[in-house]
Amino acid sequence: MSIDPSAKIHPSAVVEEGAVIGPDCQIGPFAMIGPEVTLGRGVVVKSHGVVTGWTDVGEETVVFSFAVVGEVPQDLKFRGERTRLIVGKRNRIREGATLNTGTEGGGGVTQIGDDCLLMTGSHVGHDARLGDRVILANQAAIAGHCQLGDDVIVGGLSGVHQWVRVGRGAIIGAVTMVTNDVLPHGLVQGPRGVLDGLNLVGLKRRGVDRAEITALRAGYQMLAQGDGSFLDRARRLADETDSVHVREMTDFILSASDRSFLTPK
Repeated sequence: MSIDPSAKIHPSAVVEEGAVIGPDCQIGPFAMIGPEVTLGRGVVVKSHGVVTGWTDVGEETVVFSFAVVGEVPQDLKFRGERTRLIVGKRNRIREGATLNTGTEGGGGVTQIGDDCLLMTGSHVGHDARLGDRVILANQAAIAGHCQLGDDVIVGGLSGVHQWVRVGRGAIIGAVTMVTNDVLPHGLVQGPRGVLDGLNLVGLKRRGVDRAEITALRAGYQMLAQGDGSFLDRARRLADETDSVHVREMTDFILSASDRSFLTPK
């Protein structure tokens, strides 16, 4: 066990032999830290928080009460293989959130980026990969093998089906089930999620140039209304566009997909 002298650990907390506790960490009452856990500088685990499994937690991340970080996958095929969870820097993992390690069949690693907010009761399943600045609202559930790009927002009580990819900057409304891939900067809403336009508010908040937003809107309309199949329209758009954001969207469409796509109305 390696505990930095500057770390503050409540006497009632359990830190198992083998754990690595970095400088300025704080571990609250009745928290539990497993033997293969590494906490980076300034990590806070509040009262009754659990960090277990082969789990690395990046600096200044806060694990709130009753969150369980690094428990085994909810997968009946899991047979106890040694798999991992990597959590980036400055994340906020709120009360009751659950983050699972990976599975051997899915690559063995679940990964969370930096500066994410995982709200109360949210869930990140095995082998999922979340980018930076992702927000999961209360009780949002991300199934196994999903990929969420940077700046994605998932509304409360929403679910993302296994293997689904959600492109950068997309937003999913509350109480929505997403069963197909979501284009970068897409807006998804409705009980059975439908692609209902672009996340224009998010684009403006991130300071995207007006010309790029205009190009995205025109590209989206071409995908919705042009001749040929959806993939045919995406290929033509890729050949014609000079926009970085439109190119990002077409590259996403033309890459491999396990779940097909939500397509524009």
